[in-house]
Amino acid sequence: MNRLDQTEAVAAPSPMPVAEAFPASASGPLRLDVVTIFPDYLRVLDLSLIGRAHADGLLDLHVHDLRDWTHDRHRTVDDTPIGGGAGMVMKPDVWGSALDDVLAAPLPAAPASAEVAEPTKVASLPAPRRVLVIPTPSGELFTQRTAENLAGADQLVFACGRYEGIDARVAEHYASSGVEVHELSIGDYVLNGGEAAVLVMIEAIARLRPGVLGNPESIVEESHTGAGLLEYPVYTRPVAWRGLDLAATEPVLLSGDHARIDRHRRDQAVARTAVRRPDLMARLDPARLDAGDRAALTRNGWVAPAGASHPVPLVVRPALEADLPALADLAARTFPDACPSFLTSEQIAAHIAVNLSPQRLATWLADPRVVLTVAELPDGLPAPPEVPGTSALPPGALVGYSAVVAESLDAAGALPAGLDPRPPSVGVPTGPDDVGGLAAELSKVYVDARLRASGIAPTLLAEAVCDAATMGVTALWLGTNDANRRAQKAYRRAGFRKVGTRTYEVGGERCRDVVMALNPQETAA
Repeated sequence: MNRLDQTEAVAAPSPMPVAEAFPASASGPLRLDVVTIFPDYLRVLDLSLIGRAHADGLLDLHVHDLRDWTHDRHRTVDDTPIGGGAGMVMKPDVWGSALDDVLAAPLPAAPASAEVAEPTKVASLPAPRRVLVIPTPSGELFTQRTAENLAGADQLVFACGRYEGIDARVAEHYASSGVEVHELSIGDYVLNGGEAAVLVMIEAIARLRPGVLGNPESIVEESHTGAGLLEYPVYTRPVAWRGLDLAATEPVLLSGDHARIDRHRRDQAVARTAVRRPDLMARLDPARLDAGDRAALTRNGWVAPAGASHPVPLVVRPALEADLPALADLAARTFPDACPSFLTSEQIAAHIAVNLSPQRLATWLADPRVVLTVAELPDGLPAPPEVPGTSALPPGALVGYSAVVAESLDAAGALPAGLDPRPPSVGVPTGPDDVGGLAAELSKVYVDARLRASGIAPTLLAEAVCDAATMGVTALWLGTNDANRRAQKAYRRAGFRKVGTRTYEVGGERCRDVVMALNPQETAA
């Protein structure tokens, strides 16, 4: 009797509508004000999409020279640090005069085609959202989430500091006065001034505004958007270039099957993020992941358990002797999940005592004809706060395992211990080049109840099929209770097909199993 814990669907996720992904609260064009002592630095904003959006009235862009608010003939904007130290600090009085004026500037009106509010409703309209952004290496990290948030403002005022920065009282004053203030850094390095950082922020924010991009749907699949994954690799023609042939390496992209292409790209995004940005993997929102995403996570060393606030690291590896106590405990607590309801706890316990004992598992571990694989949470798993009474899993907890038992004789002519008799319905085809075939039983695929629907089970199953192929197995078969429809469906998705039925005894009670099989050599090919 076998059980596979797997979710029902592994389709590609439906794309999030752009309006839902990046809502903008403003009713008119976004006003962008940049205050700097080097206005010419910002001329690049007149180019490309930002410049075109400004010309089209989608953005209202203004660049101001801070020195226009000075009152001395030298147009002084800085002074020495109070308390001593190297460098110069930008003066708060000059910045205060500039920002007072800019933050009070009139906002652009909504397009003429917009619906005019009724006079009685004008008073209830929310106050415009004006945001002061101060680029600084000591600020919070500017991310895609930050860009999405700021894209909903009515006005963004960027204060470009130079030298040792802007007097800290400027940010403090405006924040205490009710202005929304963000001190932001684009990375862990230092620039000569805030202008380069402002160019980065404006491009990241402005492109999220409606109409700025030619194809707004492209935003949804970019790096850091949606679920927070990096973007998948992209290709164009020619299909074959300098020895790199997409027909051989990326046949799915040429299949014309858009559902398969979407799933393939999403899997590539998961894999790329796991390798390049494990910090992003640890911050993914499980609510934005579908069953296919969860399976892809587990293949790349992460798992998103139900109820968890974020994914946690996962290791799928061969079982070790040190695992035996925990493995026996896992086997004992997961086997009952696969049993039909008419079995008594005494019958189940009797079966476990013989077939899943530490001694049986130790015998398997020492037998080269048996492959035992475990799924481990190296960092453990916190207790979900919304499920009272559920305990945390400690670091190193085993949460799943599989067992492949080959039908081959040892030197004494004996089969492996615990190998079930192969049902007559399971044929054993010959191997490549008409080499004799080999049968193996997929004896176990179990996952801790707290990790169901997490993607661990299909990963263990894929590992088992791969191990069987490496062993030269040509017929990998299993038996699963005939009432366990979900397991049967999951096995079919993995390539198994029903070939018959069998009776299986648990604690003296006869149960009925569906028998399924596949040829690992064909799957591997």
